[in-house]
Amino acid sequence: MENLTIRKLSKPQHPAWDQYVDRHPDGSFFHLSGWLDVIHSVFGHQHHYLLAEDENKLVGVLPLFEQKSWLFGHALISTPFCVYGGALSDNTVIREKLEAAAYELGCDLNVDYVELRDKSPVESTGPWVTHTHHTSFQCALPEDPEAILTTIKRKQRAVIRHSQKNELQWDNTDNPQVCFDLYAESVRNLGTPVFSGKLFCALKETFGDRCETLIIQDKDQQPVSGVLSFYYKNQVLPYYGGGKHAARDLKSNDFMYFQLMHIAQQKGMTSFDFGRSKIDSGAYKYKKHWGMEEVPLHYRIALVKAKALPNLSPNNPKYKYFIQAWQKLPLSVSRHLGPFLSKYLG
Repeated sequence: MENLTIRKLSKPQHPAWDQYVDRHPDGSFFHLSGWLDVIHSVFGHQHHYLLAEDENKLVGVLPLFEQKSWLFGHALISTPFCVYGGALSDNTVIREKLEAAAYELGCDLNVDYVELRDKSPVESTGPWVTHTHHTSFQCALPEDPEAILTTIKRKQRAVIRHSQKNELQWDNTDNPQVCFDLYAESVRNLGTPVFSGKLFCALKETFGDRCETLIIQDKDQQPVSGVLSFYYKNQVLPYYGGGKHAARDLKSNDFMYFQLMHIAQQKGMTSFDFGRSKIDSGAYKYKKHWGMEEVPLHYRIALVKAKALPNLSPNNPKYKYFIQAWQKLPLSVSRHLGPFLSKYLG
């Protein structure tokens, strides 16, 4: 490794970066270079994507973004708005050198901390401390579509059967705007600032067929639930989902995720990744009802300026009154103000 060099990614090397991610066994959808364009164009954050080369051969990658806010702090993250991140490399030595370069960059930028969102546990030395506050949920999709229902817990199967009696219809013709409208209303109801309306269209434009929306309509053909999902390697990842108040009684979210399993299975996917949730949150408890495998996420953090990490979780008691006030905002107001806050909460 005497000839190993680490430098910032340039535009002409995006294809080589993505080919490396595609080939690497731990390469995820969130490591793809398209996120560089999406996050920079939608949220305005500065990227610091690092690549490692050995005699002009690409041997490692580490996507990084700098988030800087007077309210929420200054951080270098791999990768914000994404479930997975961290370094991909040919071996441990290269990974550790990429991580050391990330920490050194964080010191140069004078950030509060550097965060690596590793998908799997990683043994590391130096300033890195592991924290496990989130978990993902995953399940295999059987070859026989009739067997999909049997993979789900009994009580959740009953909910799905209930939803199938409500004359719901589905449409996976891409419609990012309708999907975003449903998502925006849902997160407002939860008391959370919504992302910019440009996000869904940017994701679709950047990732093409790897990004797809699914809209659920009631018997009057009115949209009630929607989800934007990613397809990568053998996996489907429902990522941004939500619904109107009527979705609760109609069980249209349950109908939606069950239908997505069938659509993904027909596309040849063999795995369903339900995304991450904060442990003991409402989303965590909902996903747990499905009976999927719970996979803790072992993120790592290195403090630079900060003495302790900020707690940006909605479960933080100091956000209680903010959440209650946000839930009462008119939808148009929440959609106008949300992007100014949510860009730092990824």
